[in-house]
Amino acid sequence: MSEFDVILIPGGGVRSGGTVPPWTRARLDHALRIRQDQPVITLSAGTVHRPPPLDNNGFPIFESMAAARYLIEQGMDPNKILIETCSYDTIGNAYFARVIHVEPGNYQRLLVITSEFHMPRTESIFGWVFSLDRGNQNYQLDFESVPDKGISRDALQARYEKEKNSLNQFLETRKKIPTLNQLHQWLFLNHDAYSLSRSPKKATGKILETY
Repeated sequence: MSEFDVILIPGGGVRSGGTVPPWTRARLDHALRIRQDQPVITLSAGTVHRPPPLDNNGFPIFESMAAARYLIEQGMDPNKILIETCSYDTIGNAYFARVIHVEPGNYQRLLVITSEFHMPRTESIFGWVFSLDRGNQNYQLDFESVPDKGISRDALQARYEKEKNSLNQFLETRKKIPTLNQLHQWLFLNHDAYSLSRSPKKATGKILETY
């Protein structure tokens, strides 16, 4: 029997024409190497830090769709790929993955694959989101990281610093949110990426290379 029910891959950006950057390809390639017959869930609509590229018809190219197309180009069965097109950050990745795919699909054993620079915050956020109001759900989460490919040294250093600061901020935020219902309320009323009354703070400079 397979060790995991499903593999989840957070988005890592999308470029003109719908190509995914090298660090995202590394996540996807790793999933292709280790999976048996499990479905893969690609996550993320995009990021608040840069506008999405547009396709030939003028529609935005979602990160998760670009990742899914890459998997298909590598020979993966499209019927084994699920996409999530609502999230714009890691908390959203975990929340929407849970409520849109994991709970309806009754997946229990989850493997999350992301880049080394993204892993500490990813592990903390996904572990928290899937611990809230579990009821009869017995989620088992595992995490595997892949190398930070294709990022300049300056950009990667800036991203590691931002990840550290964002993780510290998240650890304070989660203390105030003990239930899934409260997470839902906070996400849509207080989170910069999802609340109508707030505006996200956009990254600038070299770090934009990593989105």
